[in-house]
Amino acid sequence: MELPLQQSTPQFLTLEESEKVDAALLSSPEKFLTRLTISSLRLLKQIAEEYEVKIEDLTAQQVIAWFEKDGKVRREQGIEAAYLKW
Repeated sequence: MELPLQQSTPQFLTLEESEKVDAALLSSPEKFLTRLTISSLRLLKQIAEEYEVKIEDLTAQQVIAWFEKDGKVRREQGIEAAYLKW
C-alpha cells in the first residue's frame, strides 16, 4: 500500500534533480555536496522568506535563530508542527 505524500512536507531535492545529480560526471563526495547545496538553497529561501529579507542579506545569527526556533517547536509541539521533519 502506497502512502499519500503530505503537501505540508517541504521537498528539498526533487526526484528529477536527484537523477540529474546521479547522472553528472561527479565523484561521490561531489554528488553529496551538490545535493546538500541544492537542499540548503531551498532551506535558505524559506528562512529568508520568514525574515522578509533577500537570501544574500541573511546573517549567520538569523540562520542559527531559525534553527533554534524550529527545534523548539519540534520539542514542544511535536515533529509535525516543525518545518524540518527529522
